[in-house]
Amino acid sequence: MKQTLTSLKDLKTLPFDSIIDVRAPSEFAEDHIPGAMSLPVLSDAERAEVGTIYVQQDPFLARKIGAALVARNAATHLQGALADRPGGWRPLVYCWRGGQRSGSFASILAQIGWRVGLIDGGYQRYRRLVHAAMYETPVAPRMILVDGGTGTAKTQILTHLAAQGQQVLDLEAMAQHRGSLLGGMPGGQPAQKSFESRVAMALAGMDPTCPVFVEAESNKIGSRIIPPMLWQAMLKADHIRVQAPIQARARYLVDTYAPLLEEAEALDEKLAVLARFHGHEQADAWRQMARQGDFLPLAAELVQQHYDPSYRRSSRRAAPPLAVLDLPDLSALTLKHAAAQIAASV
Repeated sequence: MKQTLTSLKDLKTLPFDSIIDVRAPSEFAEDHIPGAMSLPVLSDAERAEVGTIYVQQDPFLARKIGAALVARNAATHLQGALADRPGGWRPLVYCWRGGQRSGSFASILAQIGWRVGLIDGGYQRYRRLVHAAMYETPVAPRMILVDGGTGTAKTQILTHLAAQGQQVLDLEAMAQHRGSLLGGMPGGQPAQKSFESRVAMALAGMDPTCPVFVEAESNKIGSRIIPPMLWQAMLKADHIRVQAPIQARARYLVDTYAPLLEEAEALDEKLAVLARFHGHEQADAWRQMARQGDFLPLAAELVQQHYDPSYRRSSRRAAPPLAVLDLPDLSALTLKHAAAQIAASV
């Protein structure tokens, strides 16, 4: 049963319990439909082998070898990841173009008795929809930026906004990076295409008549570029500025970056990069503070001498903020109240 995707919203309304990506692991790693499970019918090495035989020897031989490999890998999945699926389970399957790989696997699943769907055009069809949403079509919902210097707990405010029923687009979570010099997260960042998929699918599930709250960012989060249509919407968006005392911000940064502070070598490497902005003498002084465990004064100095000047240079906006929240501290209760104030101000 082929399913033709006309919009990304279709993926949220189709009557299927699971989405299965049968492409090779490297294809899945670069990008996939968010929420899809990876059940490759050919490994990367097997896919390369079959492709080589197809081009250099004989297409028939390649298809015969490929079919044997698909059957073997399908058996592994049926005895493993799919072993507990009940008779009423409904999977939606896709491969690169919606051809032999997904068709073969879907046929096996259908013979068992499951009602299987196939994405017509496969991943390529899905990717065209993502590209159109991120590069061609204006973002529909009104964007509201939560703005403020590093360490003003903007991410936590977004979390509280979401808990209070507001629409939130957490770009740093999707990019797996906090956006600052020290902002890398375990596991590294997703590929650019995967980042775009996460953003596009999140926006596709939102009510276009209600505002979407997003943290003010530069056009890059780590090494991931904010897609053009979203960036244009952010440039035009209203904003709300959050402020807090330096010491509260320093404490918040120390708590947030606690795992990095325990990795002395990695922290030293990141601080050494600051020499290009502040000179070797200052960078070496900060590195020495880190070695001595003086994290609170280090964080305070970084906020005052590095982050805040950079924020002032990059945050000049034509329109004044809708509101300015001058928070006395960054406790959970204060941030919860701040989120409620932000929601009430739009």
